[in-house]
Amino acid sequence: MGLENLQKAAGSTRGTKRIGRGQGSGWGKTATKGGKGQTARKGYNEKRGFEGGQQPLQRRLPKVGFTSKFEKPYVINVEKITSIKELSEITFESLRSVHKFSNSTKKIKLIGASARDLVSKIKDEKIVVSGQK
Repeated sequence: MGLENLQKAAGSTRGTKRIGRGQGSGWGKTATKGGKGQTARKGYNEKRGFEGGQQPLQRRLPKVGFTSKFEKPYVINVEKITSIKELSEITFESLRSVHKFSNSTKKIKLIGASARDLVSKIKDEKIVVSGQK
C-alpha cells in the first residue's frame, strides 16, 4: 500500500451545501438568509463591530495600553535611605550597593530635603536631583 492509494473512509466527508438552487434542494426560497431586507440582499456587508445601533463593545470599554514616549526615572527618596548620604561618590554601582533597583533602569532621580546637598557627589550624568534637569 502506497501513499498514492490512500482514500478517505466512507462517509467521513460531506459535499458542500449548495444554497439557493430551488425548492427541491431543501435550501431554496430565502436560502438560509431569513426574511426580506438589507441583510438578505447580495453585497450586504455589515461594519466590523456593528451591534444594530447599540454602542459597540470597543466604544463602551475604556482605552488602555498607553505608554509615554518619555521614560520616567526611577525615584529614590534620600530621606528614607539615609546610607546614600554617606557615599563618597554617587554612581549607578554605588547606589546599587545601597538600594535594589532593576537592571533595565536607565535614569535615577534623587528626591528629598537633603538631596540638593548631594549634587557635588554625583559622578554619573544619568543620576539627577529633584529640581535639576
